[in-house]
Amino acid sequence: MNADNTQCATPVRQHTPTSLPLPKAKGTMPVVDGILHADLLPPEITFELTAPIRAYREPYVGITADGAPAPGLYRLTDTGNRPTAAVDAADAYLDALMPFERTVARLPMNSPDWRLWTNAIPTWTPKGMRLERLTVTQRELALAVIEASLSREGFDLIRAAMQLNGALGELIDDYRDTLTEFTYWFTIFGDPTSGQPWGWQLMGHHIDVHCVFIGSQLVMAPVFLGAEPTSCDTGRYAGVHAFDDETGHGLTFRRSLTEQQESSFLLSRSISAPDPAGSWNGRHLAGAGSDNLILPAEGINGGELSADQQDLLLDLVRVYLRRLPALHAERKLEEVARHLDDTHFVWRGGHDDVCAFYYRIHSPILLVEYDNHPGVFLSNEEPARHHVHTIVREPGGNDYGKSLLAQHYATHHTPDSDH
Repeated sequence: MNADNTQCATPVRQHTPTSLPLPKAKGTMPVVDGILHADLLPPEITFELTAPIRAYREPYVGITADGAPAPGLYRLTDTGNRPTAAVDAADAYLDALMPFERTVARLPMNSPDWRLWTNAIPTWTPKGMRLERLTVTQRELALAVIEASLSREGFDLIRAAMQLNGALGELIDDYRDTLTEFTYWFTIFGDPTSGQPWGWQLMGHHIDVHCVFIGSQLVMAPVFLGAEPTSCDTGRYAGVHAFDDETGHGLTFRRSLTEQQESSFLLSRSISAPDPAGSWNGRHLAGAGSDNLILPAEGINGGELSADQQDLLLDLVRVYLRRLPALHAERKLEEVARHLDDTHFVWRGGHDDVCAFYYRIHSPILLVEYDNHPGVFLSNEEPARHHVHTIVREPGGNDYGKSLLAQHYATHHTPDSDH
């Protein structure tokens, strides 16, 4: 195991709530009632935060190496796993809404709003129902749709991220109309009971999940999940924590790589400022507004790894895939394993017990990014492990299930305004 003697520019102790930085000064961001008024921020930040609203109506291509999706990456098939529970849950949720609520709670399957999302706080009025504004019964029914669609681990992670958003509001005692457990917009797309493709989006601060059902297949991408902080041990959210495995398995794989291999995957030994790879929103590349990102693969590929290292890389991939129901997760892992020689890995930062870091796994059919950030609501100016962003994409044109949907419609029918 390779030992890294590189030190962080500003070492940070293990990130428990008792060692978190102080909150930033109160009321410094123009955030009111779940909406960020980005035009009141510095121009460079405004530009970054408004990328989704500028890009979401562009013709969709997908994340590619050169602007052209490779053919044959995704295939329409029958997994034998019908989403009956998710359909029933969605039907129950929609039935619990008033007719005027359903007009914004459910959008056509071909709505461009699939691609309108942000990991920050939205700078527009989102579609869908805000969970906080639903009755308790309606909200439980909405959450039941998410629970019925994912694995237990996937649902628990989403709920933990929601709760940590509420914990952040309590911790800093600010933005209490926005940093809450339920300031999230939930939208159903299509008609779940029609037998045709349908899906849902959950969108808000640090949470963007897109789940699409095409027959018995399920696509969950793009997914953005994060938290600041990643754990809480005081107040009503005491004991909530998230992203331990995304962090720990990432470190385990990184530590298995040798010094001789570093020239193939190590982009920098620190992500402390000044970091030319970073921006106000971190080092990740495939976030909101990046549906058509051109991203050539870089880093060490699976064929250059030892058998043990390959197993550890697949263990890390499994952390992200096990958010899916077991059958879908295992099928996807098998597909990733078949593409292992064309799967690349890069790392920025140290890999001791305190340094912040970034990594990217880039397979032809899966893109994963993990990034540690400076404080946004907390005052640490350097990236730290208590602020995590993760992204999962299906490159080559299958975010939002687009590739499979195109095959479905070509085989069965032309999509209309509702399907």
